[in-house]
Amino acid sequence: MTGNMINGKSLLRSLLLAVSVLCLAGRILPAAGREDAADRPNIVVIVSDDQGYADSSCYDHPKEVSTPGIDRLAGEGVRFTNGYASGYVCAPTRAGLLTGRYQQRFGFYTAGDSRTGMPTNEITVADVLSKEGYATAIIGKWHVGLEPEYRPLRRGFDEFYGFLGHGAHDYFKLGITDEYTSIYRNDKPINDTGYLTNNLAREAVSFIERHQNRPFFLYLPFNAVHWPLQAPGKHIDRFDTGDKNRDIYLAMLACMDEAVSTVLEALKRTGVDDNTLIIFFSDNGGARKNLANNGALRDYKQTVYEGGIRVPFIVRWPGKLPKGTICDEPVISIDVMPTVCAAAGAELPGDRVYDGRDILPVILGQAKKPLHEALFWYDGTNQWAVRAGMWKLLSRNGSLELYDLTSDISEKNDRQEQNSEVVERLQQTFDVWKSQLAPSISKAKRQRRTPGTDASKKQNSNRR
Repeated sequence: MTGNMINGKSLLRSLLLAVSVLCLAGRILPAAGREDAADRPNIVVIVSDDQGYADSSCYDHPKEVSTPGIDRLAGEGVRFTNGYASGYVCAPTRAGLLTGRYQQRFGFYTAGDSRTGMPTNEITVADVLSKEGYATAIIGKWHVGLEPEYRPLRRGFDEFYGFLGHGAHDYFKLGITDEYTSIYRNDKPINDTGYLTNNLAREAVSFIERHQNRPFFLYLPFNAVHWPLQAPGKHIDRFDTGDKNRDIYLAMLACMDEAVSTVLEALKRTGVDDNTLIIFFSDNGGARKNLANNGALRDYKQTVYEGGIRVPFIVRWPGKLPKGTICDEPVISIDVMPTVCAAAGAELPGDRVYDGRDILPVILGQAKKPLHEALFWYDGTNQWAVRAGMWKLLSRNGSLELYDLTSDISEKNDRQEQNSEVVERLQQTFDVWKSQLAPSISKAKRQRRTPGTDASKKQNSNRR
């Protein structure tokens, strides 16, 4: 009798202990250890660099352009005709897509701000998904911070292969150079060989194969087709446009497109393709320097005309989204984080403003109003733009221009004289948005370092 009572008490204590451990595990174990993990989609975000709007053959394109890998994404997914990058140069767009916020909200306005680094109190999409049990990796171009505290493994990523900065990187010289331009594996610079675009595909496939049994987030920002113009000879020999530099650019594009196909085949081979959401876009408009073709769009990278900010933009999720469809709804790269978090069932932190929106309801025909009332671009100077519906108001060095993008995608006919009330309304819309932005992080850093400023005096006082 006594023995049974003791055994009963022991059993009760064991049960209570087991319950306590399970409750604790529910709080600290990642979502991959929970039963719903298998239902969570894998996420792959692919970003090209300086790619022309007409340099994908699923868009209107010149005859020399052929991109079967990107075309496959479009044929098996949704192609957007009004897709935008949040910056007209590389680094600001990357800061925005990683945070789901206009990068100007935290003072990231220009490519030079990458040398200061995306503020460490900003929460990245990798931070959020990592807490949900996702394996996370960036393979490619980082460009949002150089010093150790700003690097990928401190920003929610488990793995990193690629380079920290700056904008360009040699495609063949992959040995250890300096702290910022070396090729890294995680936190260590390495000596590598080969062609960089091919190496990024190799590393992406390795990540997919190693994590096929748990949800994963793969951020794959190519540096192709960014200058310098370099490609394997066998790819260059495929083209004969009459312009050798254009031939090299097309060869670089072909290598990147093959890398996209390689990733798609890896997803299929490992059996995770149907449950993988892919978002593809370029980080800004095509660059004049690398012979990109923006088609009917006006101008190039580094401007707020459509050629600087409108980009190829494709979303694919087999079995979840329609195939081979076209969506005219304006979307922007800051929509990436809210979209993938919604797909993963992850909540965005509630302590900050998110400018991005989940684009899945738009694709599925469930949206009851426009995704964005307005879209904004601003570099901290007199160059800015705002788009609301059909209208786009822009400023170049303080001179205003107004365009109807539904009838004038090439921005040839300035309509401000006939539509003064639209100009006034959009100017006010921009001014209200601008009032919410932070000062430039680079300027703030320079002020702190400049002798004689209040900030500098305070720093020197603290040192003493």
